[in-house]
Amino acid sequence: MSQTLADGVSADDLSADAALGTARPVGPGGDARVLGRDSGPRRFLRFLVRRPGLVVSVLLLVLVVLAAFRPGLFTSRDPLQGVPSENFRGPSGAHWFGTDELGRDVFSRVVHGAQLSLKATLIAVAVAFVVGGLIGLVAGFVGRWVEDVLMRFVDVLLSIPALFLSLALVTALGYGTVKVAVAVGIASVAQFARVTRAEVLRVRQAVFVEASRSCGARWYSVLGRHVVPNAAGPVIVLATLDFGAAILAVSALSFLGYGAPPPAPEWGTLISEGRNYLANAWWLTALPGLAIAATGLATNRLARALDGEWSGQR
Repeated sequence: MSQTLADGVSADDLSADAALGTARPVGPGGDARVLGRDSGPRRFLRFLVRRPGLVVSVLLLVLVVLAAFRPGLFTSRDPLQGVPSENFRGPSGAHWFGTDELGRDVFSRVVHGAQLSLKATLIAVAVAFVVGGLIGLVAGFVGRWVEDVLMRFVDVLLSIPALFLSLALVTALGYGTVKVAVAVGIASVAQFARVTRAEVLRVRQAVFVEASRSCGARWYSVLGRHVVPNAAGPVIVLATLDFGAAILAVSALSFLGYGAPPPAPEWGTLISEGRNYLANAWWLTALPGLAIAATGLATNRLARALDGEWSGQR
């Protein structure tokens, strides 16, 4: 005979449910008893199957990162040397992205240019994340006149369009990939500061934070153990989203001539060099532009997925 549990469900029924990976409502509250095989790899696989766009985006970002750090995995051609007799060759099996006016392989230049563009983007996001996060953290946690002073400074930054502010900063700092990255990062500080401050204010009023304070915990203990970990989620999502915007901003400044000087194959510089040959060599601008657009869209898709997962866990 099957053994009957306290809630009226037999052990045999539970074994059958476990084999099927189903849930059985039990108790007066209708709680779902999720059993066994509906978790782990099977659940993760089902998550990926339902989101093919996310899978493609992640794979594309992995390829971009590999191209930035290991360009030899994708091409063995020198991005700076060309064959003049093979100039303006269209995309083909020999040259996937065609060749430019000097006979250089455009695909090789795009792959090696990912290192410069990704480096500048990472620096820009890191500057915005660290500086903006610290401003928002101090403003939200300390409050009083400190918050007023810091947030008025943030309001001033928000009143200036990000691209104009980047142009002004890079003009003051000088030309170069790193200086462009710092300028783009400073222009994004304000939005990180506002999001961080909002999350710190939300967490600071939570019951567990009040309980920790009432137990006599030090302010730095409350900040490090409770406030920062619970406020970091939306800021990380914003950093992922800002990664795509930073790629566009860095490429725009490089297009205007503020990035690495030629013949460095930075993505924005490639588009700028190819615009003079749009009539007979469209691939010189279209294909590097497609690489920038695809990377930005993939980053945005990943940020949306992270935002959805974090919102579902709140």
